[in-house]
Amino acid sequence: MKHIHINLTNVQQTTLNKNMYKSLLITTVLFFVLSCNTNSEKKKNDISIQQEGKVPQTELQKSLEQGKSVYKDFCIQCHMANGKGIPNNFPPLAGSNWLTEKRKESIHVVKYGQKGEIEVKGIKYDGIMTPMGLSAEEVADVLNYIMNSWGNTQSSMVTEAEVSSVEK
Repeated sequence: MKHIHINLTNVQQTTLNKNMYKSLLITTVLFFVLSCNTNSEKKKNDISIQQEGKVPQTELQKSLEQGKSVYKDFCIQCHMANGKGIPNNFPPLAGSNWLTEKRKESIHVVKYGQKGEIEVKGIKYDGIMTPMGLSAEEVADVLNYIMNSWGNTQSSMVTEAEVSSVEK
């Protein structure tokens, strides 16, 4: 039996080492890429399972979420984040008897603005609230948010149809 001896020059040996290094590097990168894909597919499955088990929002919950956004954009500057308003300038919405006792008037104010005296929680306010230019849906949503925040409660949600029926 013959033994074959291969004598490699330094250049050939360096080239062989570089090729082996490249192969090892490519194999390592492929291993990590494939491992990551497997985990992300698993995560996608986990997310879809969680979404499938998620309880759908009710109409009121959707309205409250949208109303909160409208409140932040249009109302918070005067009525404040806590709904307490600014004493002697802007009436409170938190615990407001006016909102609960005067539903139609509340819709009218949000839809068309307010000018003239009103009394809220025993205090008279005589300011101006300009119309905000909100859609019927936005008026309903923001009123649902207000009437279900800061201790306020309502027996039925405000609807677009109800808002549309309130005339100037």
